[in-house]
Amino acid sequence: MGRWSEPALRVLAERYLSRREGKVIETPEEMCWRVARTIADAEARFGRSPAASQEIATAFYDMMVEGQFLPNSPTLMNAGKDNQLQYSACYVLPVGDSMEEIFDSVKAAAIIHQSGGGTGFAFSRLRPKNDFVRSTGGRASGPVSFLKVFNSATEAVKQGGTRRGANMGVLRVDHPDILEFVECKLDGAMTNFNISVAVTDSFMAALESGGDYDLINPRTGMAVARLSAQEVFDRIVRAAWRTGDPGLVFIDRINASPANPTPAVGLVEATNPCLTGEALVATDRGLMRMDELVERHAAGGVAVKIDGRLLPARFMVWEGTHNVPLVSYEDGCLPISQVICSGERETVRLRTRAGFE
Repeated sequence: MGRWSEPALRVLAERYLSRREGKVIETPEEMCWRVARTIADAEARFGRSPAASQEIATAFYDMMVEGQFLPNSPTLMNAGKDNQLQYSACYVLPVGDSMEEIFDSVKAAAIIHQSGGGTGFAFSRLRPKNDFVRSTGGRASGPVSFLKVFNSATEAVKQGGTRRGANMGVLRVDHPDILEFVECKLDGAMTNFNISVAVTDSFMAALESGGDYDLINPRTGMAVARLSAQEVFDRIVRAAWRTGDPGLVFIDRINASPANPTPAVGLVEATNPCLTGEALVATDRGLMRMDELVERHAAGGVAVKIDGRLLPARFMVWEGTHNVPLVSYEDGCLPISQVICSGERETVRLRTRAGFE
């Protein structure tokens, strides 16, 4: 039986334990068995025997109650409840250029948030502000106005009934509304979104040469204006300095590399954030770069700072061929068993006039 800390018990009761008519009806250990049994039951679909499935369920359960591993939030929330909700956590939803398609995506996002997932959106297909709308004879309100709709919908729907949903919005740098998008978080109202600019090779070439680049109306595919690449980049930097957003997604590099595993299906338009080697990780030895962890501690030997709200007060760690008790979780750090590097990817080095990289 796991020894759960008081914060862990509180978070479990608020977010993950099964309820009936608003009352918690399972213990943390029962939650772990519900999840472990449901995941292991899938083995039968691939010809495994009931005994083998039971063995896998037991092993998974032991890892969970001993604090060695926990699955993501949707799995903890939904596995074994027969509620037809997903176990995956991350999604990218299309946002088409019609009222029906836009609000279909709002609905899909609300359902995903309700059951514990997060969503990314590419708003680049939406026609720019003041563009012609044939069905009404009016003018379009533009991507940022609908970004606010998605933000408000997220505010209204609590993830899993307990926490806010999380979103990432992406807009191509050559969209006519790019400057409005870059600065849409400056007023502090867009609280449920991180945003990123999808940067193209042509934009980077214009930035390097000090030139202008075309803005493309996605409805027609035609260039409608030109902007200074340097001015746009400067405004991206200023907004990021003030709010932390937007980030940059090098979208052409993604689609020209194995990062798009299905190019025949279509182009990647939005993505989840990731970290590079210089990102800092809090450890029991201070802040360390991720690439330093890979180089010096690939086989363990260091403890990292974690969010321990869902973990037991005491832990079991793998040593040799068996689990041994670990001291109580007090300093917020746990030893790692290994560091797994996901490989090298092409990236872009940015160097300022002052020499910073």
